[in-house]
Order: sequence, then C-alpha cells, then structure tokens
Amino acid sequence: MLVVTEVERGDPTAAKERLAKLGACRILPYPPDAEALTRALLASRLIPAKAETDAAHVAIAAVHGMDFLLTWNCRHKANATIVEKLRGVCADEGFPAPVICTPHELMV
Repeated sequence: MLVVTEVERGDPTAAKERLAKLGACRILPYPPDAEALTRALLASRLIPAKAETDAAHVAIAAVHGMDFLLTWNCRHKANATIVEKLRGVCADEGFPAPVICTPHELMV
C-alpha cells in the first residue's frame, strides 16, 4: 500500500481527492519477490537508500509485469541517466522492467 501512503500526504483536501481517484485503481501487492528486487535495486546504488519507496515502486511494477510505470519523479525513476541501468538490474533478477516515463512522455 505504498502508493496509498504517498497519496495521503500533503494537503488534506487534495489528499482526499487523490484517494477518491485512486479508488478506481487496482493496488498491486508487495510480494516477497518485489521486496527482494527492491533490495537489489538499492544495492545497485542507482536509487539511494533514502528513496527506498521509489525502488519499491519500480520493483512492484516489474514483478507484476506492468508495461509502464508513470511517475513525475525524474530524480530516482524517470531519469535518462539511470533508467536503462534500472532495467538491467530488473533483468538480472529475472523480471522485465516496465517502461519508466512521465505521463507527458507517454502522451506525446
């Protein structure tokens, strides 16, 4: 439920609106394989330990076979300097990584 925790942060009114929109989405579980992949992503040092949740988002999407992971986080996820390396870590661990991009990149 990492995404729910993130959505609940910030302005209470905005958080309530985000939660309402999230209600229409399927929340993916965080299985042991995703936990192990999170550890591998962190061990690669491509994503710093302080951004463990970012690594977990990538891992959960990969383990569940998602085609895309949309994010506005261009520091630790949708970052051209590391995205292919993240995909390599996922592949090394036996999971095809999703395309990691911003919503804008997907729509243009």
